[in-house]
Amino acid sequence: MVHFSHGKRKWSEKYHKGYNMLKILDLYIIKKYLSTFFFTMVLITMISITVHYFEMADRFLNANITWKQIVFDFYLHFIPWINGLLWPLFCLLSVIFFTSRMAKNSEVISILSAKISYNRFLRPYFITAIFLGILLWVGNNYIIPQSNRLRNEFEAEYVRKGLKSSLNFNTHFYIGPNEKIYLRTYSSSDSSGTTFRIEKYDKEKLIYILKANSIKYIKETGKWRLSNYEIREINEEKESLKIEAQVPLDTVLAFEPHDFVRYLRQMDMMNTSDLREFVENEKDRGIDSGKKYQIELYRRTADPFTILILTLIGVVVASRKVRGGMGLHLAVGIILGATFVILSKFAVTFSTNLSLPPIIGVWIPNMLFSLVAYLLFRNAQK
Repeated sequence: MVHFSHGKRKWSEKYHKGYNMLKILDLYIIKKYLSTFFFTMVLITMISITVHYFEMADRFLNANITWKQIVFDFYLHFIPWINGLLWPLFCLLSVIFFTSRMAKNSEVISILSAKISYNRFLRPYFITAIFLGILLWVGNNYIIPQSNRLRNEFEAEYVRKGLKSSLNFNTHFYIGPNEKIYLRTYSSSDSSGTTFRIEKYDKEKLIYILKANSIKYIKETGKWRLSNYEIREINEEKESLKIEAQVPLDTVLAFEPHDFVRYLRQMDMMNTSDLREFVENEKDRGIDSGKKYQIELYRRTADPFTILILTLIGVVVASRKVRGGMGLHLAVGIILGATFVILSKFAVTFSTNLSLPPIIGVWIPNMLFSLVAYLLFRNAQK
């Protein structure tokens, strides 16, 4: 009985010792991953800001804006955008960097020699990758679009006037399921237009037409002022016509001046909820928003999964101790990262301009690199 208790106690001590070792290993790798990741992020962000500033210096000087505006109104919102764009590549480079150092110091061999399986060795990497993926998902869907909106509005106002445009000529869109408007010309400077027409339908039958030679938005009242207008109502065999050339008509219409404004990368400025609503409204109005809006929606979900895939690739590539060490590993990582970016651009281009569905175009790089990660994992040093 005593002998049994003694054996049980030895087994328990051995178990807790192994458990504590694994817990220490998890914390060690997670700490390495996060510290290297944030160091890489800060370093590349500073380089990006420096390069971008020297490219934009002349425009900033010509715009006659203060350094506080440049720092707080532009670059403070530039940082989330550039980080969201490169976040998966930061993860790949970080994993390769510190794992390669571990392999060089024979730490990986020691871990695997201690009867810790390769799958168990990967666990802290995936815990960290999931954490970073969640942060990127929240950023892509809610935080970065807000920063992009403020940055683009500032840039369109002071630096690049071409980023902001409006629907100026021959504009058609629906303002309701059965209401359609037309404007021959529109000026965003004073929110006015010419040759305005609104049509209402009962199913496919035209029942109401309102025409006006000119239209102007009155900001104080929130109404549109129609000048030299006529109203035609059609009810079965009866028809009425009202023409007024002297007294303008102030009325509320189901659109506002901002509905005519477009930014070059408008989809980047909307959080996911607003983007979905915008796409649905544009479809209801008969405006083709293009595939680029759908691509942006799918990209915001695909990028966090990219972190998991690139993390696995980074571990498998860098955990093997080879001649050339960290330099070779980083070279492989840079080549893989560049390949992923190029493949993503090609897939998005094909999806935008050809018949490739947006969801497939966005997820093709992840699917192909998942296959690459699986093949590398099967042949990993275990």
